[in-house]
Amino acid sequence: MMSFVSLLLVGILFHATQAEQLTKCEVFRELKDLKDYGGVSLPEWVCTTFHTSGYDTQAIVQNNDSTEYGLFQINNKIWCKDDQNPHSSNICNISCDKFLDDDLTDDIMCVKKILDKVGINYWLAHKALCSEKLDQWLCEKL
Repeated sequence: MMSFVSLLLVGILFHATQAEQLTKCEVFRELKDLKDYGGVSLPEWVCTTFHTSGYDTQAIVQNNDSTEYGLFQINNKIWCKDDQNPHSSNICNISCDKFLDDDLTDDIMCVKKILDKVGINYWLAHKALCSEKLDQWLCEKL
């Protein structure tokens, strides 16, 4: 019985520390403000975020000289500021760690700036994987 309780507690604690892993339909709903912005459809965004971060709002990817944050993997050299790159251009005028929470409002504001400045090709996965055959990225539950 004692080992079962210990195992149960470990399972609860592990779950509490996991990153926010969204589902396809949650991403579809959360990104409704991006629908057709810059000519990019919601299925394209659902596909792009899947291939970029795996729908993980707390994803962090370290590159050689930069780090990418959150669901959209926003880079700290140009778009946001962190301790690793204090001389960032910080075009979105935000701390990179703001892209690691469950509130996607600031993420979406920065994504719109990225789209306005460089377009959807900022996300390499888009052209390669998310520009056609998008039916699988629709959410039927809406």
